[in-house]
Amino acid sequence: MLTKPIIIGIAGASGSGKTLLASQLYDLLVADFGDQQIKIINEDCYYRQRDNMTFAEREKVNYDHPDAFEHELLLKHLVSLASGKGVQIPQYDYTSHNRRLGVTKIKPANVILVEGILIFHHAELRNQFDLKIFVDVDLDVCLSRRLARDIKERGRTTDSILLQYQETVRPMYHEFIYPGKKHADLVVPKGGKNATAICVFQNYIRSILEPKAK
Repeated sequence: MLTKPIIIGIAGASGSGKTLLASQLYDLLVADFGDQQIKIINEDCYYRQRDNMTFAEREKVNYDHPDAFEHELLLKHLVSLASGKGVQIPQYDYTSHNRRLGVTKIKPANVILVEGILIFHHAELRNQFDLKIFVDVDLDVCLSRRLARDIKERGRTTDSILLQYQETVRPMYHEFIYPGKKHADLVVPKGGKNATAICVFQNYIRSILEPKAK
């Protein structure tokens, strides 16, 4: 293992394609090097546990505000992984708006991908990333993708998605997410559909991992 892992952050609006970009990159690299060399962490896993709230109350939470996330735990986990220690990542259930029972155990790896909407907001967390990528996609495209995803995968209604988008998603993007773009090392349009960007990132990470593989 490298003395210190390379930690890559991929941020952008909800529906921008950042998760697709991260997962495609992860799958390509696992095919090359195996899943012991590279790990992926989703910021959504760090939505705060809300056992003290009813489902109706949890529905009203602003999930696009930085306070919705337990970023202090994500920071702690990245520091632990950087020092060669494994971590236990929470699991999140979008349908109940709360954490599930159980955790996902992640062992240290040479490359760690972290994706999420607000991972560049807090300076201390942002400083953990060796490479910061911002996925920049028109918000109308993000909304259409979000509608398709949330209806199919998260059991949401069109009205609830549009209401949340108008009240919190779009305003929080302008207030907290988009400002993270200025901290990015690279800005990527099209998200997970940008084959050129994925190829460039794959080759960059391959150049890091290949010497270890040999």
